Amino acid sequence: MSKTGKIPMLDLSVEIEALWDEINAAVQRVLRSGQFIMGPEVEGFEREAAEYLGVRHAVGVNSGTDALVIALRALGIGSGDEVIVPSFTFFATAEAVSLVGATPVFADIDPRTYNVAPERIEERITSRTRAILPVHLFGQAVQMDRIRAIARDNRLVVVEDVAQAFGGEYRGRKLGSIGDAGAFSFFPSKNLGAYGDGGLIATDDDDVAEQARMLRTHGAKKKYHNETIGYNSRLDALQAAILRVKLAHIDEWNEGRRAAARRYGEMLADVSGVETPYEASHIRHVYHQYTVRVRDGGRDAVRERLAEAGVGTMVYYPVPVHLLPVYAASGYELPATEAASGEVLSLPIWPQMARTVQEQVVDSLREALK
Repeated sequence: MSKTGKIPMLDLSVEIEALWDEINAAVQRVLRSGQFIMGPEVEGFEREAAEYLGVRHAVGVNSGTDALVIALRALGIGSGDEVIVPSFTFFATAEAVSLVGATPVFADIDPRTYNVAPERIEERITSRTRAILPVHLFGQAVQMDRIRAIARDNRLVVVEDVAQAFGGEYRGRKLGSIGDAGAFSFFPSKNLGAYGDGGLIATDDDDVAEQARMLRTHGAKKKYHNETIGYNSRLDALQAAILRVKLAHIDEWNEGRRAAARRYGEMLADVSGVETPYEASHIRHVYHQYTVRVRDGGRDAVRERLAEAGVGTMVYYPVPVHLLPVYAASGYELPATEAASGEVLSLPIWPQMARTVQEQVVDSLREALK
């Protein structure tokens, strides 16, 4: 809880205080090295991240958006191609497809999980479809076995958007290791967050990794010998050093989020008008967000009352991507997505969240629903 007595969506102060000495030591190590771009810290983080995720390669880049863009390009996606994406996600998922010259094709979601529904993906496949880009939304795994089967049957590639699900699992495999590539964000609010921007591409494909490394450094494998048009998208050495410290704690923090989610589930079990998150037995949901559903058109009023009570909430996402101005002319109708956008509400959650704070959130929610 903040010093003002209000409950924020995310409180990083406990984490920062606990890691203060380790973070300071890592920062000092980088400052004294004089090497701030690429170098041993980035290489060390890439090696440790690859080992954690169970992949052959991890390629650090400067943001989650660039991770998506570079992963798509490394897999040969470009002009004239179609990529099937969910609309119930952050804009960057579709934006990355457009940035490589391809066309995002929006598919509807499973209303229980808010993730793209495999049967809706199959409906969107055409002769121009080259890839599927599923998003593990809110920390919840997509049905990757069905998506991989669809991709195999139609000769498509799969890029996992794992921006919100670092450490999550599907049937015992880490998310980001199941598709042809996985794209991660280290925005500070993520489960594994830097203290600035950062991103990562995970893959078992040697050629994809080589292309990604080339694309992040202006299209050059060797300095001043540029082979293609690339990007200036290198993971900062300071951020890599901080992420190395934090990576050692990610399982503990994700378990803290899961524990908080279980407590919320118990506390909200008898609260009518609120639908709590769904979690299948074969996944490991890591609750980047704890997102409930407020039915009957009351979501916005409930959110206003919670704000008056000092409880922070967020709506992810109030406007589906297919209805945003840049894509609205495409004319998609996605009923499950559009219904979710009007009803979802994310409650405060962080790994070290005290039960007493959660009780205040739930008490305030009960009052707001009256």
